[in-house]
Amino acid sequence: MDSCFDAFAAALKTADAFLWGPPLLILLLGTHLFYTIRLRFIQRHIGSSVKLITRKDDQVNGNVAPFAALAVALASTIGTGNVVGVATAIVMGGPGAVFWCAVTGVFGMATKYAESLLAVKFRVRDEKGEVHGGPMYTILNGLKQRWMAVIFCVVGSFAVLGTGNMVQSNAIATVVTKTFNIPTWTVGLAVAILAGLVILGGLQSIAKVCTVLVPFMSFVYIAGCIVLLIINRAFVGEALSVIVRSAFSSEAALGGAIGSGFMLAARYGVARGLFSNEAGMGSEPIVAATSQTRNAVCQGLVSYFGTFCTIIICGMTGLVIVSGALAHPEIVSGDNQILTQACFEQIPVVGKYLLTFAIFAFSITTLIGWFYYGEQCLIFLIKSPRAVFCYKVLYTLIVFGGAVTSLTVVWDFANFSNGLMVIPNVVSLLFLHKIVVAETKKYLWDNQLDMVDSE
Repeated sequence: MDSCFDAFAAALKTADAFLWGPPLLILLLGTHLFYTIRLRFIQRHIGSSVKLITRKDDQVNGNVAPFAALAVALASTIGTGNVVGVATAIVMGGPGAVFWCAVTGVFGMATKYAESLLAVKFRVRDEKGEVHGGPMYTILNGLKQRWMAVIFCVVGSFAVLGTGNMVQSNAIATVVTKTFNIPTWTVGLAVAILAGLVILGGLQSIAKVCTVLVPFMSFVYIAGCIVLLIINRAFVGEALSVIVRSAFSSEAALGGAIGSGFMLAARYGVARGLFSNEAGMGSEPIVAATSQTRNAVCQGLVSYFGTFCTIIICGMTGLVIVSGALAHPEIVSGDNQILTQACFEQIPVVGKYLLTFAIFAFSITTLIGWFYYGEQCLIFLIKSPRAVFCYKVLYTLIVFGGAVTSLTVVWDFANFSNGLMVIPNVVSLLFLHKIVVAETKKYLWDNQLDMVDSE
């Protein structure tokens, strides 16, 4: 049995390395750059997105308020990819991975804007009056390619189980077990029950939990990062230098304790960047499509603010880890899977508890947020309430499975499934770019953001 599992793990690792080779990296980063240029550096309108976040208009179509939709999206994106994922990227790709993770985020804001805009533009309303959208509807109604939409939903359903489920429960189990010495199976069971209770309540229940937890957990984590940067302030400048140099260097960094190299740094930085901000993956537009918004451009601007938030959190995490490793080289010689926790333990007394809370809060909200993505993919494929209920049960059971599974296998599965989601979504984005540009001109460049789209 062990030999079969080892063979599967080896095959998955090989497939993951192949998928995340130069072609996919070029496709993803190329799309980010293309939309950044084509939309005249849309990132400069971040101020407009902040104003739109708190605006609620009950006279327009949608299921939830813009802030609630953003909260669910942030709950899904601000997860272990921003904490454990950054540490894993540094371990596997060197400190330079932090640079490429940030680059992916900055240029990815344009792609996030485009895919969210299209999700609203091509969303549909069912017989109950509820709104549904996302890349599958964009591909179906925009490209008229149902087969590609089906592929996205099938791949997305599996990606949810890896990225949104197993990785998150595994992170919770790892950190809680280390901090409180509780068996992983006990942690997994508790998390499965908690997530199941929220999931059963549907989108409104998920949104309520996320709007409370997301702002609070983000504040607590950022505060912890600031404290650590103050503690290691003598090494912050050197850490920034190491991150930039390692992004383009083939030499080892941090005394050889953490490997480096341009291709490894780019590969793991871009892959973890995608995992943390999801720009180009097509997941976040599924919930963006449900937002109450005057027009598609408004929601695009709201959505890309989430990517901006992940850039800040990932950047701070990377800087904390590299500066902490420079200040205390011994922390990189132990268990690299919990490198972030080793850094946070530098905060006297409360450090490890602060990180444990942050990872738990990040991961549990990601668990419940990503379930909605999987549910919507399933609804597109099979319009059956019974199938949706069975998916809820399966999802909850896999939460427990992720907690007791090898972290390496979990991350490889998540990376591989994420990559498969990117391909059909990015292809549709490139083919439909003229619609994105036209909508942007009509509402943003011509100063008509308050105009209501008749849909």
